[in-house]
Amino acid sequence: MTTKVLVTGGAGYIGSILTEHLLQEGYEVTILDNLLFGQQTHFHFCANPKYNFVFGDVRDEAILNKLVPQADVIIPLAALVGAPLCDQDPWMAKAVNFDAIKQINKIRSKDQYMIYPMTNSGYGTQTGEVFCTEETPLEPISLYGSTKVQGEEEVLSKENSVSFRLATVFGISPRLRIDLLVNYFTYMALKEGTLVLFEKDFKRNFVHVRDVADCMLYCIKNFSSMAGKPYNVGLDEANMSKEELALRVKEYIPKLYIHHAEVGTDPDKRNYVVSNQRLREAGFEASRSIDDGIQELIKGYQMLRRSGLKNV
Repeated sequence: MTTKVLVTGGAGYIGSILTEHLLQEGYEVTILDNLLFGQQTHFHFCANPKYNFVFGDVRDEAILNKLVPQADVIIPLAALVGAPLCDQDPWMAKAVNFDAIKQINKIRSKDQYMIYPMTNSGYGTQTGEVFCTEETPLEPISLYGSTKVQGEEEVLSKENSVSFRLATVFGISPRLRIDLLVNYFTYMALKEGTLVLFEKDFKRNFVHVRDVADCMLYCIKNFSSMAGKPYNVGLDEANMSKEELALRVKEYIPKLYIHHAEVGTDPDKRNYVVSNQRLREAGFEASRSIDDGIQELIKGYQMLRRSGLKNV
C-alpha cells in the first residue's frame, strides 16, 4: 500500500522541493495551501496521479478534520516564517504557527507520523561562543522563534513525532525566497553590486533546501529509530559569520562591494554555532555546500527581471 503524506503549506519554499522528492519516491502526496503569496509552483505535478492539491487554510478545522485522518505521515510546513513577517501580524503568526499545529496534533492518531519543521532560531542565544546541541535550552528572542518552540513542545508531547530544527535554508526553489541570508547576499551581489553588513561577526548555520527535503524523506523511511526527538538540521562546514558568507559570495561575484555598517541592527539576532551530530549519528548528513548554493542561485537569478519574491 502506498504511503500517504499530507504536507500543509506544501506550495511554499521548502514544500515545493519536498513535494518533488516525495513524488519521485512514489509517495501519494496531498498538499494543503492557501497560496498566500500567489504562487503557482505546482502546475508541473498535476499530471501525476499520486498528487492532490487542496486549496484551503490550515486554520480551518473542517478541512483538517477531513484531511489529517487520511494521512500516514503529516509534515506541517504551513507557517509565517521569519521574525519580520511574524511581527507584521502577531495574531496570524500565533494562529498559523502554533494553534493550527495544536489542532493537527489533536486530530491525528498515535499511529500517524508527524515530522515538524522547527527552526534553530529557537536557541535564541546571542553569543557566538555558544555551541548549540539539542540539549541547549530553547530561549527564543522573537515571536517567530517563540511560536515554533511552542509548536515543537506540542508535537513532541505525542507519540510518533520528530522535530527538525532547521538551520537557515538556502538554494533555488520554484517558490523562491530572496530574503533568506545566502539567497539575499547572492541576489544583492549580482543585482546591486553592494551589500551593507550589520553585525558582521554574528554566526549562523546553513542548509540547502534540497538537503532539508532529503532529510524528511530519510526520516519517513527510518522513523522508528528517530521518533521522539528533536534534531538539528544543518551543514557542519557552514557555521559561518555574516562576513565570512559575504566574502564567500564575493569569490563568485568579484564586483561585490561590502560595506560594514557601524550603525544598525539585524532584526534576527541569531548568533551561535550549531552541532548536527545527533542527525549524523541517526544516519543522515547534509551534503550540498554553500558554494553549490551560490552557484545555483547565480544561475537562477539570471532568470529574474522584476521580482516579487521577497517575503517582506
